[in-house]
Amino acid sequence: MSRTSPHRHLPTPELSRRGLLRTAGGLTAALAAGGSTAVLTGSTAGAAPATFTHPGMLHNAGDINRAKVRVAAGDDPWLSGWRRLTANGRSQSTWTPRATATVIRGGDGQNYPQLYNDIAAAYQNALRWHVGGTRDNADCAVRILNAWSSTLTTITGNADRFLAAGIYGWQFANAAELMRGYPGFDLGRFQNMMRDVFYPLNNQFLTQHNGACITNYWANWDLCNVASVLAIGILCDDGAKYDQAVNYFKNGAGNGAIRKAVPFLHPDNLGQWQESGRDQGHTVMGMGQMGAICEMAWNQGEDLYGYDGNRFMKAAQYVAKYNLGETVPFTKYTWGTGVNCDYREHTVISDASRGQVRPVWAMLDSHYRRRRNLAVPYLQRIAQSVHPEGGGGDYGSTSGGYDQLGFGTLMYAK
Repeated sequence: MSRTSPHRHLPTPELSRRGLLRTAGGLTAALAAGGSTAVLTGSTAGAAPATFTHPGMLHNAGDINRAKVRVAAGDDPWLSGWRRLTANGRSQSTWTPRATATVIRGGDGQNYPQLYNDIAAAYQNALRWHVGGTRDNADCAVRILNAWSSTLTTITGNADRFLAAGIYGWQFANAAELMRGYPGFDLGRFQNMMRDVFYPLNNQFLTQHNGACITNYWANWDLCNVASVLAIGILCDDGAKYDQAVNYFKNGAGNGAIRKAVPFLHPDNLGQWQESGRDQGHTVMGMGQMGAICEMAWNQGEDLYGYDGNRFMKAAQYVAKYNLGETVPFTKYTWGTGVNCDYREHTVISDASRGQVRPVWAMLDSHYRRRRNLAVPYLQRIAQSVHPEGGGGDYGSTSGGYDQLGFGTLMYAK
């Protein structure tokens, strides 16, 4: 992934409002399972919750309890998702972390696969602990988290260092959130690592964009860094960081802001994605990055899924429809690249890597179709076509296979 694209059109007027937060059933399940609850009354749009929900990133207590109960009962599709998890080598409690002081992504001496493999292992072991109750898996997750928080001091490399800080920032925070309160986990030290190593790069990218034209970098670059800032805000109970992320999603300068990530709306509730003219692998990646932001915010009482008239839903339908092999409309997309904003354009949608499978769809289908009872036929079809979803290690050995944490069938089926 190299640069971003913007659009040259004026943004659409503000249409959205802070929407419904959770269904009553989902909130009740979370409370019954012992989760703390954000204060939802009296909050203003775009404001951090008065009290953060924990666990409250990709999974809340209700999600965890549902998966645990359903797997124990032998119910599908949860059981199929569970088997996909337990078959993954990174979910084994014997996993040995390879923490290092300096992570390099881009340029000479790259070693970042050590980080993304360990994050996948920490997350998968944490899921096995919560759903299966195996203490060995919990202990393994804690070993990984503690090893990195006691070792990592620097993320560096070429511009791709910002991808590392973004993607692995939000993912690492999610693994830590699942182990919050577990004996032996040094949460304070881990929080310090996230604030001191990951956040400065996230913030630097979102405010300076590596010195490039504001439209130079693709939406995914913004999105992964917004997701990291949001996750760090939740992990650290830091309302300022939480607000920074939410405000960027709504009104940011770069292509990760919702109306720039989805620059054109088409008939039949379809929204053109900013990277659609680039290739479908990165476009589907965008579904996972924006989906992570929306799910984490939802679990804190902020409805970004529905923001601006369900704009993200329209993009997800568009991307799903095209990657199911159907045709979609395409409006010429223009942007400026490099330092001087040199003109570039896409005139047709790209069929490169069309149909590539990534574990991003179960979460989106679950939200729009099951939580909100909206008609999303293409999301439903594509989610069904790829389940049960796996995670890191199930989709190849290169970094693209680790851009999302996965296991949506297990954790989001309803």
